[in-house]
Amino acid sequence: MASSILRFLLLTALFFLSEPTYRPPKPNLLVLPVQKDASTGLHWAYVHKRTPLVRVPVLVDLNGRFLWVNCDQHYLSSTYTAPFCHSTLCSRANTHSCYSCASASRPGCHNNTCGLMSFNPVTLQSGVAELAQDILAIQAQPTSPPSKLASMVTVPQFLFACAPSFLLHKGLPSIVQGVAGLGHEAISFPLQLASHFGLQRRFTMCLSGDPNSNGFIFFGEQPNLLRPHLDISRDLVYTPLTVTPKGEYHVRVTSIKVNNQVVVPVNPSLVSELIASSTRRGLGGTMITTASPFTVLQRSIFEALVQVYANQIPKQAQVKAVEPFGLCMDWKKINKAPDVELVLSRASAAWRISGENLMVEARPGVRCLGLVNGGDKPRAAIALGARQLQENLVVFDLARSMLGFSPPLLSRGTRCAAYNFTTPP
Repeated sequence: MASSILRFLLLTALFFLSEPTYRPPKPNLLVLPVQKDASTGLHWAYVHKRTPLVRVPVLVDLNGRFLWVNCDQHYLSSTYTAPFCHSTLCSRANTHSCYSCASASRPGCHNNTCGLMSFNPVTLQSGVAELAQDILAIQAQPTSPPSKLASMVTVPQFLFACAPSFLLHKGLPSIVQGVAGLGHEAISFPLQLASHFGLQRRFTMCLSGDPNSNGFIFFGEQPNLLRPHLDISRDLVYTPLTVTPKGEYHVRVTSIKVNNQVVVPVNPSLVSELIASSTRRGLGGTMITTASPFTVLQRSIFEALVQVYANQIPKQAQVKAVEPFGLCMDWKKINKAPDVELVLSRASAAWRISGENLMVEARPGVRCLGLVNGGDKPRAAIALGARQLQENLVVFDLARSMLGFSPPLLSRGTRCAAYNFTTPP
């Protein structure tokens, strides 16, 4: 009898030992729906954080180093932790300073933790934040079958910063409670997702120009976007992508064209010389940014471009400029506004700016060239802003150090909002 019982127990143990442990498959594509703020022209998204999960609205900052949120009020989570000073996690976040807080302990306020400098990307105001960890959830997008609903997947210990609330006071959309940094840093939003899920180090962005329609950012493999018969991803043009020591994304612009005419204020190489000079001074050449609503140009480049553009517009159509723009026109007297092209690494690689991405309605009947004078010493000679990124498919292939971009989607009769990705039940 005893041997029978022993045999049964051994067989039972062998059965459970041989039974494979189920592990849900890792996603290869994650999606973050993105919205445009009508008042600032900037873009933001909801991230899901904490235990229990809470939707937190954050600004999308293409060059930000990491995710930071305001923890000063009502941050409640049973899974919040703050790494100790000089820990491995602090080294991963590239911070070696210790943080102390005089107030009572709460999320964002502990002693012997790591201090991390956080920035408002619009005003460039900075503040010391506490490095922290908490759960982050994001939508996993099924690649097949198309009808299958998406699900939420989690990163149990996502590194972020608890930043002071004063960083939210100026320049940002009123709804946001933080900033999601997509820059090339170890704890940036895309690189943490890639590391945790084993994703390809790539993200694809399509910002909607309509505040009432979602755009998106995909992390991981390149999705089959928009409609099967209109796969814009097949038409992507690639150019080298440079990452600065601060983790910012830059490309090389060799010249600017208006209506296929090269902008030549003094000599044919002035634009490229100005960009090269700006780079030598540490200001950067051509930065791609979502922290500016419009493209910002160094003063000499701006003035040359506006002059060439004005020569393409009938004098009787030009009206007094509306700040912050330098050239405005009576739209009823314009047949067609010329396009602007940023010529990149080769002549065939040109970023074309046209239509609503180029012309901004400043007041009824008056539209302005949507470019801004950045003065003599801006952060970059050219900063390609949110307005000019809208309704374009833009791929940041970090593994290959390449930037891919599509023709303007509006010229193909579609928009970012045309991609109807599924949502969790």
